[in-house]
Amino acid sequence: MNGSPAGVVEAAFRHYWSQDREAALPLYADDFTFTSPRDDHIDKAAFFERCFPTAHRFTEHRITHLVAADEELVLVHYEYELSSGERYGNVEAITVRDGLIREVRVFFGGRV
Repeated sequence: MNGSPAGVVEAAFRHYWSQDREAALPLYADDFTFTSPRDDHIDKAAFFERCFPTAHRFTEHRITHLVAADEELVLVHYEYELSSGERYGNVEAITVRDGLIREVRVFFGGRV
């Protein structure tokens, strides 16, 4: 795996899609926080309980842009299709420090 922030983020997405929790856990810092329009600064335990096991809802998931904005911040735009056939796009701002994901902020983009 590429140890760069972008490489860590790519690995985290791969493990999410394959639902490999054991491989994903070490990529996240103990003080990790996750924020989205539905979650307000939840911790690592809550993220892995509520958010991580949701990949089954998607029939397709594709990263369209993954850009290292600076030494710690990675911006990811992705599109996904739900089993209902609806397509959406989101952006995530992910902070990676010392090889660990410290924070994820999700911005819902609406239907594609």
